[in-house]
Amino acid sequence: MTILRGLAVFLLCLLAGQGVVWRGLALADTQVFPIPSVSSSKNDGNDAGLIVPILITDPDGELKYLLAPMIIRNSIVGTRGTFNLYRYDTGGRQMQFVASLSEKIERKLVFNYTDPAFSNGRYFLSFGGSFFKNATPRFFGIGQDTVEASETNYTAREARANWRFGVYANEVTQIAVAQRFRDVRLQRGATDLPFTVERFPTVDGATGESIILGHRASFHYDTRNNLVTPTDGMAITAYGELNQNLRNGDHPVYSRYELEMKKMFPSESKRAILVVRADLQATIGSQVPFFEQSSLGGQNNLRGFGVDRFIDKHLIAVSIEERIHLARTKIAGVTADFEIAPFLDTGQVFGNYKDVSFKDYRMTPGMGFRGIVRPNVVGRIDYGYSREGGAIFAGLDFPY
Repeated sequence: MTILRGLAVFLLCLLAGQGVVWRGLALADTQVFPIPSVSSSKNDGNDAGLIVPILITDPDGELKYLLAPMIIRNSIVGTRGTFNLYRYDTGGRQMQFVASLSEKIERKLVFNYTDPAFSNGRYFLSFGGSFFKNATPRFFGIGQDTVEASETNYTAREARANWRFGVYANEVTQIAVAQRFRDVRLQRGATDLPFTVERFPTVDGATGESIILGHRASFHYDTRNNLVTPTDGMAITAYGELNQNLRNGDHPVYSRYELEMKKMFPSESKRAILVVRADLQATIGSQVPFFEQSSLGGQNNLRGFGVDRFIDKHLIAVSIEERIHLARTKIAGVTADFEIAPFLDTGQVFGNYKDVSFKDYRMTPGMGFRGIVRPNVVGRIDYGYSREGGAIFAGLDFPY
C-alpha cells in the first residue's frame, strides 16, 4: 500500500469510528459525505469500497455522534456491508453497536456498553456480547520458532458475553471482578491454505469446539488524564483469571495472569509524547486451547507480523513509540489533531521461563499516522516491518 492510500485509510478510520443515536439531533449540526475506502491487511486481504459517515456535533462544535454505513469489496470474503453505531455521553459513558455481513462466511454482531463513572462516579460498569464468524485467522503452530511454511487458516465461529464491575478505592485506583463466556467452533476458512484442524489435530483447541467460562479479579491504577486520548500519566493493570473448558470432557481448569504497565513522558508543550509499554503474561495449566494462550502479532503488539503470529503459554513484550504532533485542522466542523508515531515493538512467547533468551526476541520497527478528535475519537494506521515483510493495521484507538 502506498503512503497516500494508507493516509486515506487513516482518515477513514478517524471518521468512521463512532456512531449516532437520534436523540437530540435538532440541537446538533450534521455533516454527511461519502469517502472511498482502500486498505490492505496481512491476514485479511485487500479492501476497496465506500463509507458514508454522518458526523453530528453539538452547538459548541464538539463531535458527539457519527453513523457510518460501509460497503466494501474484500479480496478474500467478497462484498461486505457494515453498519457502525457508537454513542458517547458525559462522564465517559460509551455504547457501541456493529452489524456486518459478508458475501462469503463472515458475519458480525457486537454490542458493548461502558460506564466508568457509574452511580455518581463510585463504580465502573461494563457489559457486552458478540457473535461473529471470522474466516481469515492464521495458525502456525505453538512456539517462537514456527515458520511461515506452517501457515494454516480456519474460520473462528464465536459467541461471547462479558461483564465487569469495579469499585474505586480512590480517584486512580480500582478493584474489579468480571466474568466472560466464550463459545468457539473452528470451521474451514476462506483461503486456500491448509485447514488448521487437519494440519494440527493434536494441538489443544484444534478439536473444533470449546466453551470457556472465566472468572477474573483485577487491579487498575490509572493516572492518565483521559482514558481514550491521554497525553500524560501512567496506567498499571494486573489480573488473575480462573478458566474452565466446559466442552472438554475432563473440564480442565487453567489460570491466566497478566501485568501490564504503560507510562507517558510528554514534552513541556505536549507536542511530543514518548509512550512506553511493558507486558508480562502467563498461562498455568494443561489442555489450554491455543486461542486462549498468549500471542504476539497484530495491531497492538509486534506490529510487523500478522495477528496471532506467535502463540504459547507465556509472553514478554515491550513497545515504545514517540507521538509527534503535526497539525491541527477542522474536519466537518470538528477540530482534529494529526500525529506521526515512529515505534519499535519487541517480545517473545515461550512455554517455560527457563527458555527465555534475548536472541529469541522479535523486533518490528515501524511508523504510525494518527488523527484525534479529543476527547473521544482516535483513528490510526500503523505500518510495521518484520523479517517476514511487513503488516498494515488500521484501528479506532491507540495501540496502548
